[in-house]
Amino acid sequence: MTLALRWLRPLPSLLHRSSFLLTRGLPGAPTGYPALLLEGCRQCGHQVLLSRQLATKKAKGKGQSQAKVNISAALVEDIINLEETNEDMQAVVEALKEDFSRNISVRTSPGALDHITVVTKDGKFPLNQLGQISQKSPQLIIVNMTNFPESTAAAMKAIRESGMNLNPEVDGTVIRVPVPKVTREHRENLAKLAKQSTNKSKEALRKVRSKSISQVKKSKSKVSEDTIWLLEKQIQQMADEAVAEMDKLLAAKTKELLG
Repeated sequence: MTLALRWLRPLPSLLHRSSFLLTRGLPGAPTGYPALLLEGCRQCGHQVLLSRQLATKKAKGKGQSQAKVNISAALVEDIINLEETNEDMQAVVEALKEDFSRNISVRTSPGALDHITVVTKDGKFPLNQLGQISQKSPQLIIVNMTNFPESTAAAMKAIRESGMNLNPEVDGTVIRVPVPKVTREHRENLAKLAKQSTNKSKEALRKVRSKSISQVKKSKSKVSEDTIWLLEKQIQQMADEAVAEMDKLLAAKTKELLG
């Protein structure tokens, strides 16, 4: 009985200390930390704090990755719309996918010419709105400009400058577009074009990221430095994921082109 009482005696002190930690928070908790509590619970808040502590420690060994930050968009919507930022970044990725599909393929199809932009005196129009596009044979695409004959020269120029290695020929209001033979040189040129398109997309992504980070920094006078830090980390994380997706797209397209 005496032994049992000795073991039970420290319990009130331990319970008091546990209650104190839950009430006061963890030592070293960042300023403004309660604002980032997910669903209002301290356990989730501890996870956010842990994410920050882990992310600030540089990976000492190769292959080690930093902890991910995951902030509830609803809790910071007065600072920045994270969902909109993510949508803008994904839009850049989708545009690259579309460019690969339409403009960078081993074999040119009529659909690849549809959205070539033609500059006319009345404005800019997709080629398929000005001419009727059809494939006469595997090596020849026909663009009939009968409905807009005055735009024939502009359509010729747009096709030639599309970056698709096409050399159109005109016969009245009909544009004949020979499809290049699939040579090794042609494949390599397409692969270079895919790389260039990816780099342009990454530049567009960097602009989205920079714009978002600048917006976050404007709130420095209203929120804590730790909140700003976490938001910047979240935005960078979203950008890194988009870049990784672009790199996968480029790798797949390069493999498709070069085998």
